[in-house]
Amino acid sequence: MEIVYVYTKKRSEFGRQTNFSDESPKVVLDIDPDSSLRANFIEKDPVDMAIQYASEMSEHEVNTERYETENRGMNHSEGGWPKDINPAEVEQTIRFRKKLEKDEVYMQTIQDLGKQMEHYLKQNNAVDIYEEYFNDTTATTLVTETPTAKTIGILRVAAAYSLLEFQKSTQGIPLESYIWEIENPNKPEHTLKPSSPMLCLEYNPKDPHLLIGGCYNGQLALFDTRKGSQPVEVSPIETSHRDPIHKCIFPSSKTGSEVFSTSTDGQVLCWDIRKLVEPTESLPLEYAGYKPGLLLGGLVLEYESTMPTKFMVGTEQGVILSCNRKAKSAQDKITAAFTGHYGPIYALQRNPVYPKTFLSVGDWAVRVWSEDAKESPIMWTTYSGNNLTDGCWSPSRPSVFFTTTMSGTLDVWDILFKQTTPTLTIQVCEDSLHSVRMHDRGKLVATGSHSGNITLLELSETLSVLQPNEKQNVNMVFERETKREKILEGRRRELKLKAKQQSAAVRRRRRRQDGDLIKKVEEEFWASVMQETKEIESREKKRQEAMMPKDLPTPIPEEGAEHMGGSGENPKEPKEDMNES
Repeated sequence: MEIVYVYTKKRSEFGRQTNFSDESPKVVLDIDPDSSLRANFIEKDPVDMAIQYASEMSEHEVNTERYETENRGMNHSEGGWPKDINPAEVEQTIRFRKKLEKDEVYMQTIQDLGKQMEHYLKQNNAVDIYEEYFNDTTATTLVTETPTAKTIGILRVAAAYSLLEFQKSTQGIPLESYIWEIENPNKPEHTLKPSSPMLCLEYNPKDPHLLIGGCYNGQLALFDTRKGSQPVEVSPIETSHRDPIHKCIFPSSKTGSEVFSTSTDGQVLCWDIRKLVEPTESLPLEYAGYKPGLLLGGLVLEYESTMPTKFMVGTEQGVILSCNRKAKSAQDKITAAFTGHYGPIYALQRNPVYPKTFLSVGDWAVRVWSEDAKESPIMWTTYSGNNLTDGCWSPSRPSVFFTTTMSGTLDVWDILFKQTTPTLTIQVCEDSLHSVRMHDRGKLVATGSHSGNITLLELSETLSVLQPNEKQNVNMVFERETKREKILEGRRRELKLKAKQQSAAVRRRRRRQDGDLIKKVEEEFWASVMQETKEIESREKKRQEAMMPKDLPTPIPEEGAEHMGGSGENPKEPKEDMNES
């Protein structure tokens, strides 16, 4: 073994007592500040720090007063009898009672007490003072706190980063996406490195280590955080989407390996993450009831575990398609279409308590729909001055939903409080917000901005705690608006049918009028033809009369002229031309 350093000391110095002495200060090491390290830290403002100058020391003593106890007893015996009456003798007591019942004062007292007792009995039958009216209800505290939200940091979230503006993309654009931890917002916990930027990223509900991402080139990438940053499996480009994948979800299944993906190429593909060689099923987004032959580009998907056979697709044409995954043919899988938006649909989600009601975010408004009223939404917000980019329901309060705008604001809506304006508006950042996602408990909400920043906000109890009778009130509002919309739909159908009948009657009347007009025109035409024919014959007759010589006598027909065709001329001799004569 190589000896690096040898310590030498005299034998006499071993075990000697250590002596300390004062010495003037001296600089051991001087390190200059490095301004380049400032980017690795975040300044905390304000900073709360507790400082204790001196420890508290106190002496307390308690001396309780002595509690004295004593035993006492009471012997109760029947009393109220006169001295000459023995209560133990039954005959004497019976004789005294009969004597007392014959007394007038006793009878009057009993009558007065009977009236009071009758009044109390009637009152007791009307209101039972001993009944427990609120025995089966739980006590709730009235929340009077003002709705607020504050930024607390970054939760452990998986974020997909991409640039959708194809014209502005460069060669050096980063492809990575990250998983962030709340304890360390300065450095991501995991880095995901796909072959193409990812537009969406979802956790597997049965395995938190597995994530599925939709890429810009149409491929589907599967990540396992236990196996590194690279995807463990990628779908082949030949069998993938032809456009960017805007949304992918995990529907409820026994194995948790089934994935739905949609793209603007006009189809929804079903995959098995255990073998991403080709999709197990394909659904073209073509609805016969809405422009047959046109493929609609998919942007968002919605699936509710309580409805295992149904899912919904929001398209870039502003149409919401309701699909049934268990149908046999592709035409039967798309069961209904909801139209009402004037632009692409960026968010689509069912209500967590009442899944038949769902919201959609697109153009400048949020629309709330019901599956029982397919022609128009049952509720909608006023048009915003900025384009809406995303939205979602609160998982803890069925009457609250959130929206993000291009101006960087987060709007909180409570339909039980007011429906015309947001309950709370928060300016999260100066850049536009493009995504919003709620925590399962409804206390935290995360937003993603155009610059790539993720902001986590903590909501107050008025926006996150279920209020008394909120579910019943929301259900009443949804049922009332659905009933109103059904009545309006019926009225619209009646007006359409009436207008159709009126237009058919107008067309019949026009055809009848056109037939009469044609007949009249024909009659006038033939009348004018006959009149012109008569005029031509009359002019021809006058011309012939004018061309005949006036001095020649009128020839007298000879006998046998009738046999010669009514003329005295010889048929063999040529007839002289009248013009030459």
